[in-house]
Amino acid sequence: MNWKVQAPNVVTEARFRELVEDGYNAEILCQESAHKKGPSYYGVWIMRAVSDDGMEKLLVTARNTTSDIKIREFKTITGVVSFFIGIGFPHADVPLFEGHRTSHKLAAPVKGSSD
Repeated sequence: MNWKVQAPNVVTEARFRELVEDGYNAEILCQESAHKKGPSYYGVWIMRAVSDDGMEKLLVTARNTTSDIKIREFKTITGVVSFFIGIGFPHADVPLFEGHRTSHKLAAPVKGSSD
């Protein structure tokens, strides 16, 4: 599937966060294998929120009009990890080879506990 031409079921970052907090899996898909350049690793990764029944929503950049919809691409491993930390994940398992994917699910908060 060409993600830039056909992008069904897309969400912006705010909605992606809500879906993950509501129990969706956050999936990292490697679109271009990672390679080292200086001290960092570069590649292309996209994110998808996936429900338990298989409904998928791709993360897109936020724009003012529908003609500006573009799949959000992360170009560094640091960017992927920072995004996952911002959502509340304690770790990020980042796939390094094109076509590979990893799935993450936030731990459900313990009801009735207090810090």
